[in-house]
Amino acid sequence: MKFAFSTLGVPAMPIPDVIRLATDTGYHGVELRAHPEEPVHPGLGARERAAVVGEFEQAGVQILTVCGYVGVGSAGDDGPVRAELDGLLLLARDLRAPYVRVFPGGGDQDPAAAEATAARRLGTAAETAAGLGVRILLETHDSHRTGADVSRILGTVGHKHAGAIWDVVHPWLDDERPAATHAALAPYLGYMQVKDVASAEDLTPLPLGAGVLPLAECLATLTEETWLSWEYEKRWHPEAADLPGLLIPGREHLERLLATAR
Repeated sequence: MKFAFSTLGVPAMPIPDVIRLATDTGYHGVELRAHPEEPVHPGLGARERAAVVGEFEQAGVQILTVCGYVGVGSAGDDGPVRAELDGLLLLARDLRAPYVRVFPGGGDQDPAAAEATAARRLGTAAETAAGLGVRILLETHDSHRTGADVSRILGTVGHKHAGAIWDVVHPWLDDERPAATHAALAPYLGYMQVKDVASAEDLTPLPLGAGVLPLAECLATLTEETWLSWEYEKRWHPEAADLPGLLIPGREHLERLLATAR
């Protein structure tokens, strides 16, 4: 099993520091939040992209995912959505990242309409992704929180370059059990995002094992080839404890759960 963490946990940290944090704490990869607030984003020039690749490769750390904020099921014209998504795909290609993260983004629309829109956009974008050697992963999130929700979209797309991220908190918020989430997402699963929280009413991030999420049940469904990425949402919860000091205990907790699951 390989471990990663999201740069949401270390907002705007310079890339050399992110890499050093990964190597010092035994993590194999990083999810890069692709936003203008961050060091890496679609506006980065070719020379800067190449420099980032060189730094990660020299350290032996994988850029796992370019994490964008495209809502593939959002209302409106396809053009702006596709342009943003294409920019993320090109960034992932240039950074040698295998994945681009997107959201459902259906909002208050009729779910079936949002799913049709998402499937249409993902179907077209997956062809582009295939040509670039990248895979688009739709996260269990916002309007489509459960594995069943996301699998309806991906089943319609039917393209191997469109898959899923299992963010463990969102199916749990909708009372979908881990075994059911895994059954729905297994044909599409890219990797799992782990986290922990105190309750459904308080989503402030906690150290892994300090909250109520059924992490052991979730991990028991996975194969050894699946990446685990800790998405610690410090960016949205500045009052949360700082992530760097939690990374080693968090990885060790996951390793204990995995050993028990086997």
